[in-house]
Amino acid sequence: MHYFEAENLITNTCTMEKEKIKMEYMLKGGSGNIIWNIISTPSGLETWFADKVTAKDKNFTFQWGKTEIREAELVNCRTNNFIRFHWKDDDSRKSYFELKIVYNELTEDLTLEVTDWALPGEEDDIRDLWDSDIDKLRRVSGL
Repeated sequence: MHYFEAENLITNTCTMEKEKIKMEYMLKGGSGNIIWNIISTPSGLETWFADKVTAKDKNFTFQWGKTEIREAELVNCRTNNFIRFHWKDDDSRKSYFELKIVYNELTEDLTLEVTDWALPGEEDDIRDLWDSDIDKLRRVSGL
């Protein structure tokens, strides 16, 4: 299931409030700069998140397959730290998805923190989707 499909499962339920979900993924040793490029650039996102990604200013277009297309706005970013997007078709202005690099100086471990939002009862679907995407990120990057 693609991110687009998971969102479509929950877009018709307007009366419920989405809840924030935080997930952490340990990454093998590597450079924060490499991870940053993978999570913040269209070419990097194309390796694991979507089949095609284009960006113009703060507007990103994500495409899965030939017909699934979603647009997101880059709402916040701190280079080599985090990037936050808001899906343009999501009526909830407070919801977003964020990818954040966390470096533990003591252990020298890198963690990718993912924050997303889901309607009650859809949390497992969103977690499964991110688990699958991060598994792909690890495979293609060696992280």
